[in-house]
Amino acid sequence: MESPPPIVNMDFNSTTPMDPAVIKAVHEACINLWTNPSSGYATGCHAKKMIEESRHRVAKMINCTDYGDNIIFTSGGTETNNWVIYSVIESFNIFARLKQDSHCVPHIITTNIEHDSVRLILEKLLSDGKLEVTFVEVSKATGFVSAQDVIDAIRSNTVLITVMLANNETGIFQPVARISELLTTVNERRLGKEIYLHTDAAQVIGKIKVDVGKLGVDYLTIVGHKFYAPRIGALYRKSHAPLHPIFFGGGQEDGLRPGTENTPMIIGLGVAAELVYDNIDRYENHMTSLRQGMETKLIDRFGSLVTINGQHCSTYGRLPNTISLTFTDSKLKGSEILSKCKTLRACVGAACHSGQLKPSAVLIASGVDRSLASCTIRLSLGRESEESDVEIAVSELEAAVKSILGASVIS
Repeated sequence: MESPPPIVNMDFNSTTPMDPAVIKAVHEACINLWTNPSSGYATGCHAKKMIEESRHRVAKMINCTDYGDNIIFTSGGTETNNWVIYSVIESFNIFARLKQDSHCVPHIITTNIEHDSVRLILEKLLSDGKLEVTFVEVSKATGFVSAQDVIDAIRSNTVLITVMLANNETGIFQPVARISELLTTVNERRLGKEIYLHTDAAQVIGKIKVDVGKLGVDYLTIVGHKFYAPRIGALYRKSHAPLHPIFFGGGQEDGLRPGTENTPMIIGLGVAAELVYDNIDRYENHMTSLRQGMETKLIDRFGSLVTINGQHCSTYGRLPNTISLTFTDSKLKGSEILSKCKTLRACVGAACHSGQLKPSAVLIASGVDRSLASCTIRLSLGRESEESDVEIAVSELEAAVKSILGASVIS
């Protein structure tokens, strides 16, 4: 009996497996560091020391060097993004109560391509009358938002700008550093009513260097399972930026995020961060080379039947591992094409939307024709992807297209 062919995974933007070094560290911590880090035992003290070492490694990975800035461990990206939003709202409301101005609500600026963990909480608070929100549209020509448009949306009650560092579906980078530059000038004129800047860096860490100093952000979301770490996360928070606890308990994480620490997973996150710090240039170069080669093969094989979204976006560029591929014949639905592939694993958009019937709103907002948004698939490469994977994937896509349109369509 023949064994099934190996899976060709090109869905690494959805999640990544833990690196073998991370698995080893987690396993050893489960055996040796199970004691409560808050206990006075020697093993508990050692667990606490290892947690702090992991915090240092995560900080080093994003070049967090300023004394007083924080790395706070969380359950993942959704909690982290929600926490930042709730914190700035609470800070605004405290100020409003002091001013006895309870009728004023805070205003947040974001884009129309954010992850659901940002978009849905903003929409909920907006519908509840607790928030005003401006969703700045990205350019349909480039897929990225204008930094000036973001700044122009500022109001007297604006408290936060939250813009993802790179989009999870298209891979297109957003101008976060430029927004920070413009915002600095605005904040200098606001007499203490500072507007804070947050970015969700979930899709970027582990693919290119991330430097919080150069980005100029007040908050940054870190998601472990996107860079071969366990499924936990962390929040980078600049020392002056407000942060209010949403849980209350034993006082861990400086009382900001209480609860007995998940020592093994935190240690795993630290090891994964160290791997990124030591190897990021190699990771980026490998994925960029494979992506460029795959895009060349796709164009050569399919010609005018495909468009690579954002391929000519030269201003801010794309993630080195991500291909957003649209088939230009409306009969070539992405879900049907992938269902015909024997070993290729990819998706038609964000992983959390894999079962949706509607075309991706992010793709439409980013300039993909509405009639072709459902004809789009996302191919995302990983560290372990190889040239042979690329060839298999392109061949399976070709076979799937021929089965739908007929063998003579592709010469």
